[in-house]
Amino acid sequence: MRLIIRNGRVVDPKNKIDKKVDILIEDGKITKIGESSKFRPGDVTRSTITIDATAKVVTPGLLDIHTHLREPGREDEETIASGTRAAAQGGFTSICCMPNTQPVIDSVSGVKFILTTASQEGVANVYPIGSITKGRKGEELAEIGKMRIAGIVGISDDGKPVMNAQIMRRALEYAKMFNLPVISHCEDLNLSMGGVMNEGFTSTVLGLKGIPRQAEEIMVARDIALAELTSGKLHLAHITTRRSVELIRQAKKKIKVTCETAPHYFSLSEEEVQGYDTNTKINPPLRTKDDIKALCEGLADGTIDCIVSDHAPHLDVEKDLEYNIAPFGIIGLETTLPLIFTNLVSKKILNLNQAIAKLTVNPANILGLEKGSLSIGSDADLTIIDLNLKKKIGNKFTSQSKNSPFIGMELKGFPVTTIVGGKVVMKDGKLV
Repeated sequence: MRLIIRNGRVVDPKNKIDKKVDILIEDGKITKIGESSKFRPGDVTRSTITIDATAKVVTPGLLDIHTHLREPGREDEETIASGTRAAAQGGFTSICCMPNTQPVIDSVSGVKFILTTASQEGVANVYPIGSITKGRKGEELAEIGKMRIAGIVGISDDGKPVMNAQIMRRALEYAKMFNLPVISHCEDLNLSMGGVMNEGFTSTVLGLKGIPRQAEEIMVARDIALAELTSGKLHLAHITTRRSVELIRQAKKKIKVTCETAPHYFSLSEEEVQGYDTNTKINPPLRTKDDIKALCEGLADGTIDCIVSDHAPHLDVEKDLEYNIAPFGIIGLETTLPLIFTNLVSKKILNLNQAIAKLTVNPANILGLEKGSLSIGSDADLTIIDLNLKKKIGNKFTSQSKNSPFIGMELKGFPVTTIVGGKVVMKDGKLV
């Protein structure tokens, strides 16, 4: 199949492209990029499908390296099929799924299940993250080498920290042999145990047990020290505090360490918890306005490498409980892009190229994936975005769950077309 995208502003940070050019796709690969005048008559035939991207931005397919698809085990919350459809709706052509499923993805069979199911039922590329430890118990390393051969692109016990520093050291050393990043959930459970929101004035007023920022920062510091000791590839997940940003900024001067944050952390503060809406219950928790400012500074100066959704679906009946006992987590695949444009790009915290880099080439480099660019010969994964499109977030999502704190908000800058491997999977805001 032959496809041509015309008249769009093409933004590809890896190849330093930011101009109006056309893109030709043949048999799932990008074969030509250039101005319309440079295309020969034979490049576009009668059978070529044309997509007009006038007044829109064309980017490499977006990559989300932190999602939870729940399958196997909690298919009532999300499946690989529904999760990849939510990804396509949100403009993501590739996603990585965390291993906190039931059973945990800590073996070759678990990895193969994810890849097989994704190839049969998914509409976006799925890359599995394997567990650091068996059963995510933090006691014994999982089959990291075998899982690498089977297809994992990183390891993490996300949702749980590896509390034992010796185990974390061994994980960094062992993963280095396979060029795998260790994705750390930074939380000292001894400090955070029983907490449900950021510890401070607001938690005291609301009568909710707090999680001190030090629970994150202590583990950030520990894992940076272990990365320096081992020279392992460390990636720090969902960073939320000013001190964490500063620790990483200083560490980057000496060692190779990367990190991420999520849109809810630079869009919402702890004050949103005042209505006891359990869709504001997230781990790590929403922090202060000063922390939001620090995250924005870290995104702007490159300390924070990428932005992820941390898509974490839960059923209404699970979230419709008292704040103390409702589960942590919100969905995010379908709101990540407009939140970035509304709260970062429109406010000139990031320019367009910086924002796209944090969703394409940067996460691809962290995991060593051949994604995130529009290079000739690369997979034809593309996202077309309407920067001027405004919509109010409703309570209907492509995801099977709808636990979002952004329902009712008007946001700007939505994907209108998603192309995976040369196949249009979402067009005009609707799944194909």
